Amino acid sequence: MATTTRAPRTSRRKAAEPATDRPKADPTRAKLLDAATEVFAERGYYATTVREISQRAGTNIASVNYYFRDKLGLYTEVLRRAVSSVGLAARAEFERDLPPEQALRAAVKVFLSRLYGRDRPSVPFRLMRHELSQPTPAMSQVVNEVMRPNYDRLRAAVGSILGLPPDHETTRLCAHSIMGQVLFYPMTAPVMPIIWPQLKVTPERLDDIANHIVNFSLAYLRSARAKP
Repeated sequence: MATTTRAPRTSRRKAAEPATDRPKADPTRAKLLDAATEVFAERGYYATTVREISQRAGTNIASVNYYFRDKLGLYTEVLRRAVSSVGLAARAEFERDLPPEQALRAAVKVFLSRLYGRDRPSVPFRLMRHELSQPTPAMSQVVNEVMRPNYDRLRAAVGSILGLPPDHETTRLCAHSIMGQVLFYPMTAPVMPIIWPQLKVTPERLDDIANHIVNFSLAYLRSARAKP
């Protein structure tokens, strides 16, 4: 008789906070984080076991509970750390007090380079790709702490170019269109060599792509700018 595999259900409990009384510089903790980052990026939260992480880190299973309380606590810390690496780089560009168009260009370059990686989608993107297809309780926490602030900064820049408030529907739609263009490249990385074999993804090429995204977007934003 054929067996039916059920898709994992998202837990309703809140994302666990890591054990704050454990030393964060502990080498065992660092090994667990590094190993968990690799496994979660490869397999996602639900397909990963604590045993697999512990084996790859060279630690015992109990160490996950000791440092992070449980698997969800470890995953939340991994996701927060990975997404923060992108978020902090983008935040630095938004806070350089540049004109809105320049801030937009700088931020898009950061997002694209940090999400694509060197030769394939980066760890933060691969983690979020799993998260989007099978959400966990960690998502809302990481979105509110890391992603929402840059989303607000992006809307502020786009709204300034449009002459509209950040919360205006047109501002949001334009910001989402820009985000969609950025995500297209890491999302389609597996098929891009088939549909565009001439494309060689180098840092310089990503820079060219980022400039195209911004130039393409600015053409509309300028034309749609609200008249005083």
